[in-house]
Amino acid sequence: MSIGFIRQALNVMQQSRRRTPHRVNQWFKWLSPGLSVKRWFLMSMAGVVLASLGFAIWSGLTPIYWVLELVRGALLLITETIPYYISGPVVMISGLLLLVWGQTRTVGSITRVLQPEGNEELVDVLLAHRKLYRGPKIVVIGGGTGLSTLLRGLKTYSANITAIVTVADDGGSSGRLREEFGVLPPGDIRNCLAALADEERLLTELFQYRFSAGDGLTGHSFGNLFLTAMSEITGDLEQAVAASSKVLAIRGQVLPATLSDVRLWAELADGRRIEGESKITKAGGKVVKIGCTPANPPGLPAAIKAILDADYIIMGPGSLYTSVIPNLLVPEIAAAIAATSVPKIYVCNIMTQPGETEGYTVANHIESIDKACGQKLFDAVLVHKTSPSARSLIRYAKENSHPVFLDREEVTMSGRRIVSANVMSEDEIGCVRHDHQRLAQVLLRWYSGTPKGMRKLYKIFSKDSTIG
Repeated sequence: MSIGFIRQALNVMQQSRRRTPHRVNQWFKWLSPGLSVKRWFLMSMAGVVLASLGFAIWSGLTPIYWVLELVRGALLLITETIPYYISGPVVMISGLLLLVWGQTRTVGSITRVLQPEGNEELVDVLLAHRKLYRGPKIVVIGGGTGLSTLLRGLKTYSANITAIVTVADDGGSSGRLREEFGVLPPGDIRNCLAALADEERLLTELFQYRFSAGDGLTGHSFGNLFLTAMSEITGDLEQAVAASSKVLAIRGQVLPATLSDVRLWAELADGRRIEGESKITKAGGKVVKIGCTPANPPGLPAAIKAILDADYIIMGPGSLYTSVIPNLLVPEIAAAIAATSVPKIYVCNIMTQPGETEGYTVANHIESIDKACGQKLFDAVLVHKTSPSARSLIRYAKENSHPVFLDREEVTMSGRRIVSANVMSEDEIGCVRHDHQRLAQVLLRWYSGTPKGMRKLYKIFSKDSTIG
């Protein structure tokens, strides 16, 4: 026997020992509460027993008699040959081994069909699926990259997410498609769909891909063209997004705030009236009033229903006047938010935005939202706790952008609670963004500390503890 063969055998034994505890742990996971597996397995076994009894009764009990006689004869033969205290455990263990082997092979066959790549155990996928789809119903309102960043973090905690997105964008690829095809701008919706998709990285690269050549294609993103084509096929943007969500297998849903062809306008402190979402920021003035044409657009019924059914409502982050407030200019959206008594929080931006919020404090952001919709819609505000690095401060100062100052006294006087946490990330060039994981963790932690959040989570966990 060669030394190489012995080494190979030892390696196989070591690998087998490492795998065995893992496999045993995976088997025990099938007994976890909340999977709804044990009850159906026991019901199947009961069905087999009842079907067998029914057949026996129908045939005059003849099969049962002969089966019992056969079993009796076999037991007598075994006990006469081998003592009962040895034969009993051997037969019992043999039966249990056959049962485990059969169930393991069954689950393995199902796993290979449902997960041919075999990256995860089926039981782990079922546990994660159960947890996500029993999570709180979260409604997130906004637009731009801030909303998609938040969704990327929230989807790891709940699959019951509804993103309500502004459709006031009129710049870039979305603006061109809006003018050429008469469709609602798909840009922000595209970003949200990519953020909520399971295969997020690949889908984001595909949806964000911009054509650099081609007659009429240059500058357009694939995702915008995809949603435009779906709008033409299905009849409107709502149906297009619903169909796209099924194709992309996203967690949650993305809804436009309205299906009306909304155009933003803003009145500046110097008396100018700027029309068009993309032109407001470029105008470089101080916004004193924001509105839309047509005034009072009707809200999407599905979006209103999602708000009324929500357990938790989050506004922002995103551009104050061109991403967050446009949704609240839909009276039915604002009224639905005001009508709910669930926890509601506004995520304030980390940095001021030139052309929109230059020199704004946290209280200025809150005041602008209250003024735009004429009522108080949220009861807490999340702000970043620490200052960005000197490198980032210098970079943003060149663009006349600075950290949003937290004026605690004014915020408290507005009747809002302050949630302060480190939710920022910086890249190698000093670009500041909300960190999607930290942001989601802080928002869910705050929600779990509210009375309604505690009751909701208690119901989820109490149900899980009773499910067999």
